[in-house]
Amino acid sequence: MFRNATAICLHLVGPLRGKKSGASLTRCLHQTLTMAKRLQARRLDGIDHNPWVEFVKLASEEADVVNLGQGFPDFSPPEFAVEAFQHAVSGDFMLNQYTKAFGYPPLTKILASFFGKLLGQEIDPLKNVLVTVGAYGALFTAFQALVDEGDEVIIVEPFFDCYEPMTLMAGGRPVFVSLKPSPIQKGEPDSSSNWQLDPTELASKFTSRTKAFILNTPNNPLGKVFSREELELVASLCQQHDVVCITDEVYQWLVFDGFQHISIASLPGMWERTLTIGSAGKTFSVTGWKVGWVLGPDRLMKHLRTVHQNSIYHCATQCQAAVAQSFEREQLHFGQPSSYFVQFPQYIQRCRDHMIQSLQSVGLRPVIPQASYFLITDISDFKNKMPDLPGAADEPYDRRFVKWMIKNKGLMAIPVSTFVSVPHQKFFDHYIRFCFVKDESTLRAMDQKLQKWKAELM
Repeated sequence: MFRNATAICLHLVGPLRGKKSGASLTRCLHQTLTMAKRLQARRLDGIDHNPWVEFVKLASEEADVVNLGQGFPDFSPPEFAVEAFQHAVSGDFMLNQYTKAFGYPPLTKILASFFGKLLGQEIDPLKNVLVTVGAYGALFTAFQALVDEGDEVIIVEPFFDCYEPMTLMAGGRPVFVSLKPSPIQKGEPDSSSNWQLDPTELASKFTSRTKAFILNTPNNPLGKVFSREELELVASLCQQHDVVCITDEVYQWLVFDGFQHISIASLPGMWERTLTIGSAGKTFSVTGWKVGWVLGPDRLMKHLRTVHQNSIYHCATQCQAAVAQSFEREQLHFGQPSSYFVQFPQYIQRCRDHMIQSLQSVGLRPVIPQASYFLITDISDFKNKMPDLPGAADEPYDRRFVKWMIKNKGLMAIPVSTFVSVPHQKFFDHYIRFCFVKDESTLRAMDQKLQKWKAELM
């Protein structure tokens, strides 16, 4: 091919010999060999921009920025998890090799046993459990397996930002319904429990084309825990319209203030139409291990296995072994004061309360989260005082505010408009998201930045 292209180009530039023919030859070769066909698949149209890359890059370009935007712990995982991983790496040499494609057998077995009790189901490790590359991989596999061209997928706003592009890549059409805050008395702090779905509006989103409902409880970025009454409404609509529920429950163990997480798959009639997704990263503070899972009925799971075996095929054996051992340890302590699922939320609640108090000191108004790694805070007062921050004319205010805060205050957050559909960004552009699952030293560094900010306001 290259020989033919060169011959053609030499023929074309022959008359130019002696007149910078080298440059002409190079240009002709480039034009001949560059593909004229469209390169990217159309399913990537409109989803190439990644706000995480943008804001992390901005923070890295400034000196001494405290990263409170990204959702990962910056402290050590529990000792038992670290020891389990060390044992997996240094122990059985066969853990360096492939394991079963759909999950390391000790892990699928303990997941079936552990969650079977919680969901009230007899879970078969071979038919009802799939281990994936993180919860992200579980979500992608579910969308690819179940969402077809033209299918509608209902997404609750604000939503974890991958739900929309994953729907689009599968050929589906996202349909959005927003959580809205209930009125509160002036001076009273807002809470994620005040944010509700309107039952009539929610019901109107279900049509004959609806294939799936995406539930995220506890919710990222809001930290809302859906109540039993709210889940029963969703369950009723899913059953009435024959809709699959894909429920992202990665923060189920990080619930505060006595609130209770309920899995929608445990409600009557919902196991058979629900995929329940979890994450070792959020469960044991090991986000870099990238071990997730899906639990569900075989009639749904068999389609996920088809996608998995023809894409990822297999997840890291040693990480799976470490997660299995960590769950085995937790099963022995579950419900007791020694349980990590008891101790860790207590510690993180203190981190949450620390951050809330600190943010309030500069006039930010946090929405108190019931759960998760995150809180959102209302920046309306700043929007009123300095509405003309630099940025593009159509850029949501919260994005301009975060850029200003990174550059001028040394603090990084994530704009909440990132977590909603474009038409609804104007309703959410006065909120930003902070991650409070951080080491004490990080929270102290935050305090120093906020104290300096407070002094500038006086």
